[in-house]
Amino acid sequence: MEVMVFVGIQGSGKSTFYRDRFAGTHVHVSMDNFRNARRPRLKQMTLIEESLLQGLSVVVDNTDPTVEDRAPIIAMAKAHGATVTAYHFDSPLADCLERNGRRTGRANVPKVAILATIGRLKPPTRDEGFDRITVVRLVRTGEGIFEYLEESVP
Repeated sequence: MEVMVFVGIQGSGKSTFYRDRFAGTHVHVSMDNFRNARRPRLKQMTLIEESLLQGLSVVVDNTDPTVEDRAPIIAMAKAHGATVTAYHFDSPLADCLERNGRRTGRANVPKVAILATIGRLKPPTRDEGFDRITVVRLVRTGEGIFEYLEESVP
């Protein structure tokens, strides 16, 4: 079992990366899926624990910009014997704003919220308890399509 914690600002490609790489193998837990819940963090933790109790691997797809945001997820994963990997989405702000601008309805995040997330963002470190950290960068190809470049951090 593994728990993957996605870390990055809105529009950095986290949900698309999940769909492209892990949709067939990992449970998707995102607070975007239960915005109207009274206690979304509690609901998130409940879903993570239920998945782990069933022996399922999980992707936590939120911004999770701070050590404090990530700590309970890491603790729960470790308590259930899962490995924990951080995927740090390190994409240029302009690209994230562009991607966000193509979203419609509630999926479109106000620019001020994206800037606030950047202000709080602390890259994940092994000291937090991660077994592995992978940096993911969205890059624009000549055709205007984004691709991912990944590199593991020792």
